[in-house]
Amino acid sequence: MKDKNIVQREKKIVRTSLIGIFGNIGLVAIKMVVGLIAGAVSIVLDAVNNLTDALSSLITIIGTKLAGKKPDKKHPYGHGKIEYLTSMLIGVIVLVAGGTSIYESIMSLIKHDVATYSNLSLILISVAILVKVALGLYFRKVAKETNSDALKGSGIDALFDAILSTSTLVGAIVSRYAGVSIEGYLGILIGLFILKSGFEILRDSVSQIIGQRPSNEISIGIKQLVNSHKEVIGAYDLILNNYGPNKSIGSIHIEVDDDVTAKELHHLTRQISTEVYEKFGVILTVGIYAANKSNPEIKELRSYIYDLVKTNEDITQVHGFYVDEEKSLVTFDIIVDYSKDSETIKNELIENLKTKFPKYNYYIVIDNDFAD
Repeated sequence: MKDKNIVQREKKIVRTSLIGIFGNIGLVAIKMVVGLIAGAVSIVLDAVNNLTDALSSLITIIGTKLAGKKPDKKHPYGHGKIEYLTSMLIGVIVLVAGGTSIYESIMSLIKHDVATYSNLSLILISVAILVKVALGLYFRKVAKETNSDALKGSGIDALFDAILSTSTLVGAIVSRYAGVSIEGYLGILIGLFILKSGFEILRDSVSQIIGQRPSNEISIGIKQLVNSHKEVIGAYDLILNNYGPNKSIGSIHIEVDDDVTAKELHHLTRQISTEVYEKFGVILTVGIYAANKSNPEIKELRSYIYDLVKTNEDITQVHGFYVDEEKSLVTFDIIVDYSKDSETIKNELIENLKTKFPKYNYYIVIDNDFAD
């Protein structure tokens, strides 16, 4: 049985997309009539663009339904990433529309086509602009509520269309009252903006599929929640893998005193995992770093390492410090700036530590900076 929030999200996206379909079909009818009567290629192309917007909304509905399928044996993480493929497809459709707009506009300039507008045509274009603005703002609002990249892309595209339709209206007014035809040039401008919008939608979708850094709001929020437990000394190594909008699976390490019992750890990690899922919808595995701070020499070594790291701008964090006294082995993790040579920095750090505390061996793990 689907989660209630997931069902509500699907309904919102489908309802919004249906409104987009009917709204855009209405705009297609208005602009096509005006464009054909006036002989205005920019308005006809604008109508074609609205038709692709309606198609995009249909694709969004299909993608949302497929993405909402329950996990199965072959796809245990669910089908949520289908929504990103949907967004990519919308991006491709927008690119094709942009390319077509530019081609037809150039042909119009070559043929020296001239448009003629009536007052009614200008009024209908104005109404179409207002409808497109309303659709764009509505798409953006629901996209934010549902975390839908497809709706976000449609919202951006709709607002761009409104701006470009405004330029078409300006061109129509100029053509009617100044007798100067700028239709072909406006069509090229419209095409370029559509191409830009398509590339942005495509870029964002590919970035989601590749795997991008989680938002500050989520990563910092999870760490604050984890650190709110009194047993937790620090929270590190947060990794979140995205398997579709509102579905992430990840892990985090917490540092606790080394005298905490297995029973206490069991209760603590279960509590953290439950709280994170309830608040952020993230399935989180909790790993453990043990901290031994009772030995004065170990405390001195720990402080020296942390102070040393603070003076090195290339190292952004140190954590997971532990000393195996029987083996005289010191282990800890560091996060190095992506642009720096991490191996060189690690070796220099080990040499420094061996000079100051020669009795110990050092094992340093270089972590990636996965989240803020």
